[in-house]
Amino acid sequence: MYGFQAEGSAPIVRGHAIEKPETIATAIRIGNPASWKQAEAARDESGGIIDMVSDDEILAAQRIMASEAGVFGEPASCAPLAGLIKLTGKGQKFTGKTIVCVVTGNGLKDTEAALKKTPKILELPADIKAVEKSLGWGR
Repeated sequence: MYGFQAEGSAPIVRGHAIEKPETIATAIRIGNPASWKQAEAARDESGGIIDMVSDDEILAAQRIMASEAGVFGEPASCAPLAGLIKLTGKGQKFTGKTIVCVVTGNGLKDTEAALKKTPKILELPADIKAVEKSLGWGR
C-alpha cells in the first residue's frame, strides 16, 4: 500500500509531528494524525511506502485527472495520483500492476484551489463571430 502526504504536512514521512501544517490539500493538513501507527503498520505489512508530494504536484495531478479522466477531485484526493506520477518520474515501474487511487472528495469542495494555477479564463461576448475570431477562424 502506498500513501502520500502533502509536503507541508508530512509528519509520518518526516518522523515527527508538524506544529503548523501548511498545504493546499486541506483534508490532509494534519500535523499529528490519530492513525499514525496504523498507517505505518499498513505500509510495513504491505511492503509499501509513505512519501510526500508538493502542492504543485497535487495541483498538476488535479488538472490531469480532470482533463484526461473527467474526474474533478479535491486536492487531497489528487495526492495519490501525484505520488504515482512522482515515482514514475523517478523510474519506478508499475507494469502489470493494478493501481487504484481512491478519490473521496469532489473538486467542488475546494474550487479556489483548482483555480490557483489555471490559465486565465477568456471572456467573450455571446456572439459567434467573436468566438470564431478568438479561435483564429475569422471569416
